[in-house]
Amino acid sequence: MLDPTWQSPYVPSLAERTEHQAFVRRFAIRRKIPQTIVVAVVVVALIVGVIAVPWLPAVALVVAALYAWDLVRSLGRFERQGLTLARLIVDQFKVGGTTTDRQRLVTVLDRLAATFGADGVSAFIVDDAGYNAALVPDGAKYSLFVTSAMMSDFELIEIEGVVAHCLARQRLGLLGRESVACVANLSDTQRRTLAGAGSAYRADEVAASSIRYPLGLAGALRKCAQRRAPAGSFFTSANYATWRWIWFDIWSDRAQSDLGDLDDVELRALALEEW
Repeated sequence: MLDPTWQSPYVPSLAERTEHQAFVRRFAIRRKIPQTIVVAVVVVALIVGVIAVPWLPAVALVVAALYAWDLVRSLGRFERQGLTLARLIVDQFKVGGTTTDRQRLVTVLDRLAATFGADGVSAFIVDDAGYNAALVPDGAKYSLFVTSAMMSDFELIEIEGVVAHCLARQRLGLLGRESVACVANLSDTQRRTLAGAGSAYRADEVAASSIRYPLGLAGALRKCAQRRAPAGSFFTSANYATWRWIWFDIWSDRAQSDLGDLDDVELRALALEEW
């Protein structure tokens, strides 16, 4: 008998999406633990001080309430940081691509956005000799950035795979945590933890199953692996090193492939080629 509760592992579940969306707040709360402990100690000390000064518990209540209010506000600010990333990226590039390139990209995006259930996505071709793309939160909407080199050198089926991968990240609920990881004041290790190591590999699975042609996406990944970002590209800059987690090729500036890293484009290509 068929199990009525069975769900394909290649389709993002509500639980998986919710987990990614909630991770940013949990991450922010963990960063606040030292301050919370200090405030808690102060509040307890004030309460205990009632023995000497009767009105100290009232002060403790005020301190606790003010800290709780500030904590909620700071958590909200932390979660919303990523909503400005699209505007920051726009400032790094000039407009690129031909009229034909723009028509191709918009056609692919329109078709796939319906498949992935993504609304409010604007497409931009940016002038850069590196191969990369990203779907980025832009307020309540999204901006898709694709480099001019990718549009000129990739086959249409490969462009489709790249766009599907970017939309799969949105469907998985990854964009919130990835965009905050790019702009928050964090160490490289913290950024990777927040963005989610291996998330690009998972997005490949979702994308390939949705478009039902993994070799198109595999071909795009293979081209990225064979041609690292050239000198002068944004993808060799310090800003890219900070913002890498939102991009299709997270390690575009890596000199050698690392087949022990699930986010490495060569490993991702090999996995899809064997699918």
